[in-house]
Amino acid sequence: MARGGAGSQSFATFLILCPTSFFLGILFSLFPYDYPLLWTASTPTEANFQTVENHLRFLHASPPIIARILHIVIAVGLLGFFIKLYRPSESNMLFDGASLVLYMCGFVVYMANIVKGLRVISGGKYDVELVEGEVALGRQAANAGEESPLGRNDSLKVLSASNTILALVLVGVLVLQAGQWYAERKQVQETEQMEKDSATTGKGNSATPRMGSGKKKV
Repeated sequence: MARGGAGSQSFATFLILCPTSFFLGILFSLFPYDYPLLWTASTPTEANFQTVENHLRFLHASPPIIARILHIVIAVGLLGFFIKLYRPSESNMLFDGASLVLYMCGFVVYMANIVKGLRVISGGKYDVELVEGEVALGRQAANAGEESPLGRNDSLKVLSASNTILALVLVGVLVLQAGQWYAERKQVQETEQMEKDSATTGKGNSATPRMGSGKKKV
């Protein structure tokens, strides 16, 4: 790989790793709120649900600049993938392609579960779908015997589970990027070793005729 190509690949990897680590840091800061709802053997108390609900409402009521910064960071990660997948090598197609799939899965979880859940929790209307164009469930679902909407406690648990799923997806992105770095490093080492072996073999072959030429004919 050319030096310029290696530099652009390293910069693109930097653009991927920084947003991924940034999002993992955000999810880690939410873990103390998610832990009592999902990861303890004891039943969550009303105080736990109230604490999580108040925190999520506070997050959703944050200034618009916070959401804009978050979306800019998401776009930076996508830019890194597009740079690495421009004229991709076999390594890029395997590792970066799988990383992009995981990254987009995380984006879908964020838009479908987390953003929607924050709207529901902030509105306090757990029996109504707050996505534009959808019909409110509530009584219609109960009368028709269809799936009933989630209540307050279940909605908070689903949002906490979505955070866990998103964290696992982002860790998968980091693992794939680390695997790509290791595979490329091993490939460079093997190439250098083959060049050394070929150079040693070439020196040995060139030295053989000289030894023979020193012998006198009888």
